[in-house]
Amino acid sequence: MYLGRIVSIGRTQDGRNVAMYRVSSRSFPNRQTVKMGDKVAVMPRPGFEGDLQKNPYITYNCVRIAGDYAVVSNGSQTDPIAEKIASGMPVRDAMTLGLLALDYEHDSLDTPRIVGAVEMNGTRGFLGIIRKDAVLVREFELKNGQALYISTYEKNRPCDDNLDAAFDVADAAAACDYVVNGGVFADFENPVAAACVVCANGEFDIAVKTI
Repeated sequence: MYLGRIVSIGRTQDGRNVAMYRVSSRSFPNRQTVKMGDKVAVMPRPGFEGDLQKNPYITYNCVRIAGDYAVVSNGSQTDPIAEKIASGMPVRDAMTLGLLALDYEHDSLDTPRIVGAVEMNGTRGFLGIIRKDAVLVREFELKNGQALYISTYEKNRPCDDNLDAAFDVADAAAACDYVVNGGVFADFENPVAAACVVCANGEFDIAVKTI
């Protein structure tokens, strides 16, 4: 099954919160995730910079740290949402305002914008989406050994049904492997790259993976 881009939030068996982002693409597979300090960017691989002339939406920050939260998303909404959270705005409000301000991507597929966030400590996580027909943002209670996810296509609403009930990773690098080919994610087609954050020992462990 092809889901397009995927955002996931979860909690390891030993209680560490995780945020994961996966680029899946049929139209623009020549992309990479690049870590730059406490953020991660999606950009064309060397030699494919010309793809930006075909679609301006294919490069963006997909991971940002916002105070006590890690934010992951599939577009330029990452930055304003993270900045609103860092300034003290409630996560639900920051997500809703950021998604509404930028709207779905006005490309040939009306691609939805999706976003997820987890806090360093505690059990709160958030998933949101803006589609052509809806804006949906929801808070979840994260549970040990479970990961929830939302995607641009097919699984495109924040709900309890989009669940990996046997989730566990050792660190951010392992989370990148997992969201590409582990658990339920192994059934989803056309993986290109990933970027993940694991909250551990008061720090955000960030890793990237390009297929």
